[in-house]
Amino acid sequence: MTRPREQDAAQEAAWAFASQAAALLALDPRLGGVALHAAAGPVRDAWMDLLRSLAPANAPFRRAPLSIGDERLLGGLDLPATLRAGRPVAQTGLMAEAHGGFLVMAMAERLATGTAARIASALDSGEVSAEREGLSLRAPARFGVVALDEGQGDDERPPAALLDRIAFHLDLNGIGHGCARQPFATTDDVAAARERLASVQVDEKAIEALVNVAARLGVESLRAISLALRAACATCALRGGETLEEEDIMCAARFVLAPRATIFPSSEPPPQEDQPDESESKDNEQDLQPPETPPDNNEPRDNQDQQDLTDLVLAAALAAIPPGLLAQLQAGRAVRIKSERGGKSGANAPAGKRGRPIGARQGQLREGRLGLVDTLRAAAPWQRIRRKGLEEEAARRVVVHSEDFRIKRFKQRRETSAIFVVDASGSSAMQRLAEVKGAIELLLVDCYARRDSVALVAFRGKTAEIVLPPTRSLARAKRVLAGLPGGGGTPIAAGIETALALADTVRRKGQTPLVVLMTDGRANVGRTGAPGRAQAFEDAMQAGRQIRAAGIATLAIDTAPAFGAAGTAPTAKLGEAMNARYIRLPYANAALVSQAVRAAAPTP
Repeated sequence: MTRPREQDAAQEAAWAFASQAAALLALDPRLGGVALHAAAGPVRDAWMDLLRSLAPANAPFRRAPLSIGDERLLGGLDLPATLRAGRPVAQTGLMAEAHGGFLVMAMAERLATGTAARIASALDSGEVSAEREGLSLRAPARFGVVALDEGQGDDERPPAALLDRIAFHLDLNGIGHGCARQPFATTDDVAAARERLASVQVDEKAIEALVNVAARLGVESLRAISLALRAACATCALRGGETLEEEDIMCAARFVLAPRATIFPSSEPPPQEDQPDESESKDNEQDLQPPETPPDNNEPRDNQDQQDLTDLVLAAALAAIPPGLLAQLQAGRAVRIKSERGGKSGANAPAGKRGRPIGARQGQLREGRLGLVDTLRAAAPWQRIRRKGLEEEAARRVVVHSEDFRIKRFKQRRETSAIFVVDASGSSAMQRLAEVKGAIELLLVDCYARRDSVALVAFRGKTAEIVLPPTRSLARAKRVLAGLPGGGGTPIAAGIETALALADTVRRKGQTPLVVLMTDGRANVGRTGAPGRAQAFEDAMQAGRQIRAAGIATLAIDTAPAFGAAGTAPTAKLGEAMNARYIRLPYANAALVSQAVRAAAPTP
């Protein structure tokens, strides 16, 4: 059991980490911002107060609600002023108002994809532009984003487009209010560092070290490397240096690269292909070595120094990876083949008169519910023209024509059905079937809370069958799973085709299917039921391409006990054909399988 002193020390270290991030962000807003994962409370308020105190005195802080519209975010027509003046009057958007400061996004985990895309565009270009309602607006908008994330599950996160453009991903949960006191730097320290930032010199070895660490952690985004380099320069300026040192690069890796890790780096050196025989190699070296050329010892030493720097930065990044994420990476190395929208939280579907409002469109009253404000906004610019020739009393009214009518649009989130396609053949039954049963039971509990459903397709022998239709009943699932037999051949093609038919049925019901294939990839029974590994695997690949063509979100979990490189495993090839996310789990139990599925399933 952890002692109270150790808990206080851990919380104080976490606050010091978060406090340093606030200092770096106030020093250089070009870092994009911060995703602040914390519930509303005194700790989050203390961090926000710290950021305000370290930012420049005139830096604006603008808070954007979750339901903010484009006219308030980008700027547009000022409706009251336009109605009074009888001509179009523009209003400044919230992003332009936040120029030189910060835009605080409330409930960022529920932020609409379109809104996140508009904020991301402003972060990229440094300006906001809008052409709407007869107006053409353009204004500078260089600001940092504070995305307040109150999400509870793995599928409740701010949009990926926004997370990719902000440097810091902080988690304040678990920090007591009593520990949120001592700041990392003072206002004077940050102001002095802001003056030194432009003179910080960047070493090529620092860039190479960050690139190598990002590659070993599975960080694919080039923006992350650029943000890490900016964070290293800000750290150097904050400590009063002029040239990047090891501690600056390690700090940047802890802040920027560690939270973005997708794989756990292997300690084994990469395999060397086509390695010649040792005696033959020595003979070749004697033949090819010039007799009077002195050996160059500088280049190997430089390579060794670069490798040592990379190892130091990697160790610092691993130390900063959150424990939950570290456990997921150690359980199975997630290899993202291609990201798809939609997933276990359900895809968004257009709706008629119910659901979440998503703006308005031009239409007639019989087509839906009238958007009064949007209708007035469309009619306002034409009032001066329309009031000509009218009597004095009639001219005081707002003149609305049929082409001004705007109809509200809505969207609803569809229910998701996770279809597990389980290998119950002889090659897998004794190794992974028990873990699969436990994982499905654990996931069913989560799905019940989200009102999602789970189905089970098992393939063995020569055929595949739906042993559990889509259901949210935990008792029914346990009864079916307890009696699931194992043994026989491995007809993977039959299992995938059965899952495809079930997914089509799920779609027809208005739900979103998610196919989870769990197999070792050793197909030995073809589509016709005839044995033969080569033909059986080719049939499985063709069935996988049908899943890809149907555009169904898919997850491929490799349950083989041993395999080679990630891209050469049979299940990995099947995952590529299905356009699936691939996870290999050489050592797993039911909890780790469930955790990996929740972490790797695509989110909306």
